[in-house]
Amino acid sequence: MTQVIELKGVAKRYGGADAAALGPVDIAVAQGEALAVTGPSGSGKSTLLNLVAGLDRPTEGTVTVAGQRVDRLSEHALARFRRERIGMVFQFFNLLDDLTVADNIRLPAQLTGTARRTAAARADELMEVLGIQRHARAYPGRLSGGERQRVAVARALINKPALLLADEPTGALDTASGQEVRELLVDLHRGGQTVVLVTHDLELARACAQRTIHLVDGHVAADTRAEPVR
Repeated sequence: MTQVIELKGVAKRYGGADAAALGPVDIAVAQGEALAVTGPSGSGKSTLLNLVAGLDRPTEGTVTVAGQRVDRLSEHALARFRRERIGMVFQFFNLLDDLTVADNIRLPAQLTGTARRTAAARADELMEVLGIQRHARAYPGRLSGGERQRVAVARALINKPALLLADEPTGALDTASGQEVRELLVDLHRGGQTVVLVTHDLELARACAQRTIHLVDGHVAADTRAEPVR
């Protein structure tokens, strides 16, 4: 089975600290797998996500994503790799308030050089699938939290990434909106999308992922598999 993520002997230390924020760890995620990463604050969850996304570099070890050694890439190459191969969804959406919903979604495609017409067609397709087509000309500030997160997911998927990373995607949402996003992540996984989800919410982890890694003090304390709750 094709591995989308391979971390081998990966460790990260900050500021010359003796204790590593993460690792060393060995973690592999297969194509089409949905992995939840859980653990208390300071356990290394965000560090792990940043290393996979190429937002940070390991102190030791190798990080391979979609067949590419991201720890070896230049900053310019990393930025391009993220745009083309990784979709990211954040707790607080990170949408551009001065752009419409449609323009927010199209932006990553345009940054990779995709023709405007092609990007617009892909954005229309995603908005239809995610139920936000009616908001295409609206600005993010006029939407509910759940709607904004759907826009963020559409933006993350515009370039058909090999990997979707979601960092506490329901953390800023009310219960109803959180449920909508949970169902959306389940549907994406059913459709074959590889997903890595970082969350404090164990119910979200159980619902969206068939595998959960629990981190404690930068190390893998448990790596369990189970059929997700539908």
